[in-house]
Amino acid sequence: MKRRTLIKGALTGLSSLYLSRLYSKSLIQPGLYNPIAPGPFKPTWDSLAQYNTPEWYRDAKFGMWAHWGPQCQPERGDWYARGMYQEGTDQYKYHCEKYGHPSKFGFKDVINEWKAENWNPEELVALYKKAGAKYFMALANHHDNFDLYDSKYQSWNSTKLGPKKDLVGGWAKATKNQGLPFAVSIHAAHAWSWYETAQRADKTGPYAGIPYDGKVTTADGAGKWWNGYDPQELYAQNHPLSENSLNNGSIHKQWNWGNGVTPPSKAYSEKFYKRIIELIDNYGPEVLYFDDTALPMCQVNDVGLRIAAHLYNSSIKKYGHLRAVINGKILDEQQRKCMVWDIERGQSNQIEPLPWQTDTCIGEWHYDRRIYDNNKYKSAKTVIHTLADVVSKNGNLMLNIPVRGDGTIDDKERAVVEDIAAWMHINSEGIYATRPWSTYGEGPAIESLAPLSAQGFNEGKGKPFGAEDIRFTTKGKTLYAIMMGWPADKAALVKKLAADGNIGKVEAVSLLGYHDKLNFKQAANGLSVQLPDEAPCKDAFVLKIHGAIV
Repeated sequence: MKRRTLIKGALTGLSSLYLSRLYSKSLIQPGLYNPIAPGPFKPTWDSLAQYNTPEWYRDAKFGMWAHWGPQCQPERGDWYARGMYQEGTDQYKYHCEKYGHPSKFGFKDVINEWKAENWNPEELVALYKKAGAKYFMALANHHDNFDLYDSKYQSWNSTKLGPKKDLVGGWAKATKNQGLPFAVSIHAAHAWSWYETAQRADKTGPYAGIPYDGKVTTADGAGKWWNGYDPQELYAQNHPLSENSLNNGSIHKQWNWGNGVTPPSKAYSEKFYKRIIELIDNYGPEVLYFDDTALPMCQVNDVGLRIAAHLYNSSIKKYGHLRAVINGKILDEQQRKCMVWDIERGQSNQIEPLPWQTDTCIGEWHYDRRIYDNNKYKSAKTVIHTLADVVSKNGNLMLNIPVRGDGTIDDKERAVVEDIAAWMHINSEGIYATRPWSTYGEGPAIESLAPLSAQGFNEGKGKPFGAEDIRFTTKGKTLYAIMMGWPADKAALVKKLAADGNIGKVEAVSLLGYHDKLNFKQAANGLSVQLPDEAPCKDAFVLKIHGAIV
């Protein structure tokens, strides 16, 4: 440690060129000039394996997310800042009709259109807390590389351009006011290759051969609204195209920085590192969600490892113990010890030995007006069933409610949130602070489980849940059986609680939201329970069971 301190002091005032030479010759470790917070965690997988998921996160079970940024302004769905540069696609055609050709009106100009004029973070976070969210997550930046906070390292940020507001700061304040842990999602590591479509030009039509705006520079902004700003700081396209870049789908195979992707430069990587350390230090998030294979750029450098060590050590310094959580995707067994595995739009098919998370959305990740117009939002019933299934398998659910460009959610989204709130008001006892039972559930839907694909994506591919499908959770000596429907004959049967010698005696059964006694019988075919004439809620129903069975 003394040697590192001396080296750091000696380097003060050295030129960036000399520093880069030292880095390239491995005379000092990357990140030493911007050191991570001191503490027990070092930027290695072996060191990060000390990690234990904090109990607050395990108890929370349900978080809500505002996946909101400038790509919501066109209200045309996810990955707009990439799709608008893909000739012939829906987003390209929409962009040309609404804004003009991408050689004249690029994504930088969409940012200028975005004002977030009706945003009320206090009202939205209060609504999500009412719906049962135990933590709230805000988008800090997306693949579009636009920081939604006050950054001294990224001029293209929401305090200087677009809304000219500190959006992460506003979300953080509202979350703190509601007494919830604050989370942020970080996606910008991939802008380097994701934006390569902006280097293209039309192949046909009147604009054939005219480059899109992906290579424009500061000089091109003279007399324009973005005068003095360098679009390359946003697009990051001063590099050759990756292999197969003209294939729109190739990026998915290159998400782990392999398969021919042009490697990110040291300057790009270090700038990303500084932006995220700044985010951690200035806004104090307790959860970082990375839209990456494991950690950002961890396949090509140590940037992601350094960020993880810094967050964990900073958390220990701030709280006296580790409260921080990192979510990452497509983790191997070693990496799952270092952070919390996240499954996108899907869920595990078994009880996982370590805590994990599902992230999903009731519509598109970025707001899409067509979802509203065509009544395509997920129902509260679907969300509640997903929550019960995920929690029964030792997981958490992070739910995104898409936000319109102006900062509001629409009336149909609000109705879904209110329905979730009504269900949680009665049944959250069977969700919060629970742990898995010896088995996660029973019922016909188990027979049609769909396997995970890449980072998830098995959502909705199995058989829909019905009244015979049950998910189990426990709390102390109490077992909760969450029924995914109301039996037509008002008689529930929990087969896993059959009196066959392997299960203890059931001593009492009640139904959350119903205050009279229930008649029940434990027999060889299971625990049968006579339900009341009217259900106490909608969508799913929770039996609270006591006895020597947990």
